[in-house]
Amino acid sequence: MLDIRKIRENPDFYRERLARRNSGDEKSVALLLALDEKRRKTLQESEALKSERNRASKEIGAIKAKGGDIAEKSAEVKKIGEQISALDQEIVRIETEQNDLLLRTPNINHDSVPVGTSAADNRVERIVGEPVKLDFKPKPHWEIGAQLGLIDLEAATKISGSGFIVFRGAGARLQRALINYLLDLHTLQHGYTEVSPPFLVRGESMIGTGQLPKFAEDMYRVEEEPPLYLVPTAEVPVTNLHREEILAADRLPIRYAAYTPCFRREAGSAGKDTRGMIRVHQFDKIELVHLVTPEESYATLEVLVGHAERVLKDLGLHYRVLSLCTGDIGFGAAKCYDLEVWAPGVGAWLEVSSCSNFEDFQARRMNLRYKNGEGKNIFCHTLNGSGLALPRLFIALLETYQQADGHVLIPEPLRPYLGGQQSL
Repeated sequence: MLDIRKIRENPDFYRERLARRNSGDEKSVALLLALDEKRRKTLQESEALKSERNRASKEIGAIKAKGGDIAEKSAEVKKIGEQISALDQEIVRIETEQNDLLLRTPNINHDSVPVGTSAADNRVERIVGEPVKLDFKPKPHWEIGAQLGLIDLEAATKISGSGFIVFRGAGARLQRALINYLLDLHTLQHGYTEVSPPFLVRGESMIGTGQLPKFAEDMYRVEEEPPLYLVPTAEVPVTNLHREEILAADRLPIRYAAYTPCFRREAGSAGKDTRGMIRVHQFDKIELVHLVTPEESYATLEVLVGHAERVLKDLGLHYRVLSLCTGDIGFGAAKCYDLEVWAPGVGAWLEVSSCSNFEDFQARRMNLRYKNGEGKNIFCHTLNGSGLALPRLFIALLETYQQADGHVLIPEPLRPYLGGQQSL
């Protein structure tokens, strides 16, 4: 959530930065300022009437002390009270409208974010490794998975509809091995604290990280009272662990790693990448979350990207790092890097991680602060990134390490998690 006071102080800056997103959100600035002016004017009117009521109440006391008639003055106080009540209700209405608009307005981007209108304008920061050289035509993962009995997409469709996966046998073991490998890497070597959060969250948590209210149609909602939502990413429950808290400065930085399944209604809805398991409604992911001071957040973003890259390097996969442009960056991110792995079977770069710095955008929504050395309560900066998302990592492993005889080699780091098995 943006700070209305900063928008009031420098509206042109916010118009310009929001216009870079190429989404029309710069129009929100005028609406927010109009609501803000109306709220402050109404608040002043209410405060003036409250002062007038206080003076009238004191006069009633003086009249009573002299034994006089207070009927006329009491009627005046009652009328003032009714006016105050109407104004206070109007203030609540204005604040609700303003807050809803702020919740739907995206974050502004950091100066270093490339300006562009679409994914075509994303900047390639680096390409690591070389594409695997195969002396045969590489097969796509759905053929490899079916031939080796690793995945069963037809069964998944029968059970749940399109956009779901059934892992079988060695495929299920590989999926479990990847989860354990990633959690061990990030906790034992990178120093994250592992948490295992609920997979259902309340609306307040979804608001805190930015999924609600703007993206309600993309979420899986469970009809409870209050409603619960299946987590679209572990970012939601993990970042909200400290919602409505004021942390001691010496508790920062905080690093969490968490495994959850992720549920996203929008996956596959665009009519592309629907074959195989590139775009699915349910998938497993390891999420990395950082809570830091503002001074540390951009250095932390580079560390976070490095932790995600470590997985791809250790597994010997060809990948690239993109800096997302203003027209492609996510709703809440001030800056975001995408990691894309090369999948030779489908001949495409597949996103396996987005690493984002939200600055204080999420912290304002969830009222997450820390007390600095001067005793002031400051909003934390929050960051998160996939470490990694499993379906596309699974795809890249199958397609990169496929052999001419139909088998798939297992990279060395994963073998201990599969009982020393060297191939599928």
